[in-house]
Amino acid sequence: MHSASPVAAVWSADVVAKLKFTKMQGLGNDFVVLDGIRQRIDLAPAQNARLADRHFGVGCDQVLIVERPSRPDVDFRYRIFNADGGEVEQCGNGARCFVHFVRDQRLTGKRSIRVETRGGVIEPALEADGQVRVDMGVPRFEPAEIPFVGDGAAVTHALEIGGVTLTISALSMGNPHAVQVVPDVATAPVVVQGSQLERHPHFPQGVNAGYMEIVDRANIRLRVWERGAGETLACGTGACAAVVAGIRRGLLDSPALVRTRGGTLTIRWDGPGKPVLMTGPAHTVFEGEWQSDATTKPARNQG
Repeated sequence: MHSASPVAAVWSADVVAKLKFTKMQGLGNDFVVLDGIRQRIDLAPAQNARLADRHFGVGCDQVLIVERPSRPDVDFRYRIFNADGGEVEQCGNGARCFVHFVRDQRLTGKRSIRVETRGGVIEPALEADGQVRVDMGVPRFEPAEIPFVGDGAAVTHALEIGGVTLTISALSMGNPHAVQVVPDVATAPVVVQGSQLERHPHFPQGVNAGYMEIVDRANIRLRVWERGAGETLACGTGACAAVVAGIRRGLLDSPALVRTRGGTLTIRWDGPGKPVLMTGPAHTVFEGEWQSDATTKPARNQG
């Protein structure tokens, strides 16, 4: 009987691969970032979920994959997978980590980059003090663009959950959000109600549920139940959505400080047709290798 050749063994799908990763966090919203340019990555949803698992994997709220762009007017492509393994459109805190990652890994020398996502093009820029400003694009309010089953681009909508009627603002920041104003964010029913809102039939692709406490016209406190991840310490797109909702409701001015359990973001929005600008920190926690049954191969012809 002939033994398998060394080359065949290396490329076998059954070989346990060692996947290089960087663990990063933005205001406690944590990520496993993978370089999909210098290594080819093919992770099934279940493998992404295992990588994100805090007991059996590295542990994170989202897995981020850096890839080459598919169009000439951007620098990178950015893919986002929630802790349940599902791919989503956008992640604001991840975008700040993204620009630090590509610079630290010497994938670019630029301080400002254009990145394509499933939710549109974003433009993160590394500032002199280490903070990252991200142009998150123009918010969208039309129900078909969120998507949301509702009557036009109204400022607020009534939504029923468990016999209780909620007043929410529905909008998209590249991903869907339902924002409520609450008197005290500390006692808001984020865990119980957030999971129900996430799967509400009026949001056919699910939704991120934001709970906003207005402190004054320039400050809010915020908690967010993220679709596919549960409550996180911070949510960048959720912070953007909350400030936009507050401005549209006449409760906030721009810019506004958003205080989350993980830290503070500055959000600026100058009104309809204008992009939302988010500024905040991002940090590397550690680097390592994760053993996986994923098909992970060195990238070829990268010259």
